[in-house]
Amino acid sequence: MAKPNYQFEKRQRDLAKKQKQEQKRRQKLAGKAVVEGGDPGGGKHTGESTSQDESPVAPDGATTPEA
Repeated sequence: MAKPNYQFEKRQRDLAKKQKQEQKRRQKLAGKAVVEGGDPGGGKHTGESTSQDESPVAPDGATTPEA
């Protein structure tokens, strides 16, 4: 019977761990990019418009005061 190759198993675990950490890091960076406003389109990132989170805007671009 063959002996277990512990070095190979450890290396595979380490690679999987690094890959998972890199994936988490990329998700965090993607989330920060969305939050920090990399979108010049007025801060909307989802593409959906709801009347609750939008301020009324006058034709000249100024926001109207809320009552």
